[in-house]
Amino acid sequence: MSFLLEFLPVIIYILLIIILMIGIVLAIKCLITLDKVEKVVDNVNDKVRALDGLFHIIDTTTDRVVLITDKVIEGITALIANLFVSNKKTRNTKKDESKEIKNGTK
Repeated sequence: MSFLLEFLPVIIYILLIIILMIGIVLAIKCLITLDKVEKVVDNVNDKVRALDGLFHIIDTTTDRVVLITDKVIEGITALIANLFVSNKKTRNTKKDESKEIKNGTK
């Protein structure tokens, strides 16, 4: 029994030292990996910033195209609406004239 009381703490201390060393090695490897990831992210950010001008040009171009197409569609819609409204006015005017003729007011 006294052997176990002397031997088990030594084994536990050795195992704790091994676990501590493994943890330190893993922490160092994680730091190295994070440094590499940071370099990759910085590289990607630089490349994206280089394309910001192109994205701005594309955004401006699409805004202008949308503005032009909206104006064209508004014009076509107004033209079609005027055709139908003028037809209704003409019909209403003809109906009013025929009513006046029937009533003899004209």
